[in-house]
Amino acid sequence: DVLSLEEILAEGSEPEGGSPSHAEQIRSGKAKLKALKEAMYHSAEHGHVDITIDIRSLGVPWTLHTWLESLRTCFHQHRRPLIQGLLKEFSCIDEEEYTEELVTHGLPLMSQILRASKNEVISQQLCVIFTQCYGPYPIPKLVEIKRKPNSRLDPHFLNNKDMSDVTFLVEGKPFYAHKVLLFTASNRFKSLLANRPCGENTCIEISNVKYHIFQLVMQYLYFGGTDALHIRNSDVMELLSAAKFFQLEALQRHCEIICSKNINTETCVEIYNHTKFLDAPDLASYIEGFFLKNMVILIELEPFKQLLYDTPADSPGADVLQALEKTLAIRIRSIHLSSSKGSVV
Repeated sequence: DVLSLEEILAEGSEPEGGSPSHAEQIRSGKAKLKALKEAMYHSAEHGHVDITIDIRSLGVPWTLHTWLESLRTCFHQHRRPLIQGLLKEFSCIDEEEYTEELVTHGLPLMSQILRASKNEVISQQLCVIFTQCYGPYPIPKLVEIKRKPNSRLDPHFLNNKDMSDVTFLVEGKPFYAHKVLLFTASNRFKSLLANRPCGENTCIEISNVKYHIFQLVMQYLYFGGTDALHIRNSDVMELLSAAKFFQLEALQRHCEIICSKNINTETCVEIYNHTKFLDAPDLASYIEGFFLKNMVILIELEPFKQLLYDTPADSPGADVLQALEKTLAIRIRSIHLSSSKGSVV
């Protein structure tokens, strides 16, 4: 089912008799290269990986397709040395070859190899490829959400017992507030107020939120924004969780931006685990971008290796590789496949 290499090359052989002219030599060289490329394509398509690699050794450039098909064959045949050799060769593939095939076929295949690989060299090489595909451009930044104009009160009213008309009970302590502000703050506050027990002096109990975190939430509402908030790094995750619970999107995003600025190779895994647990997809995508950009360094660190390979199946961040594949696919499409080529980044 495959033309022999000899037959294909015969198409570009020199004419018999006499020395060929310079023009004939150029034509002959082009014909041979074309024939070799065709042979390389057919051998890769039909799983003859040794022939493909022999042709490559003659100086015939890889196409993304021939490289991927060769990698797929080597993986299915468990030919580890050839896989290592092919992964090193990825850097020879021109970026113009980064087509939809890389996204739809290449990334799933490489993720599958990384998932199955217990070989450090192969894992390291795949991380180099992922980082190369992610590109040198910055990670897309999280942007503050502009708050809709709504009611705000003078900070003098904040937690003022004499002026309040609603009381919350947080960690056993009262916190005094105003219905007029909270009704417009979010649907969660509206629901809490609407469902509170009858009676003028009843408190609305807030569980699973610390008093000082609830105080920050209220400061945000009374001040009408985040400008006056002093959020410690040790509190930012708890405040993010509270903002999500009370459906305060702008405050949640502000916390996510603070988290994104605190990410480094030592903190990224811990922050990512918290983020997945809280279900904050925008921050998770940002951290996945950080993983991809720094994967060569991270794969040497135990916490990241555990995240990739040892995360329990029932964990919120169970399939990290699948998430990385999705984030990388979005990135490749925005840089290499978008009509505006990189303007999305």
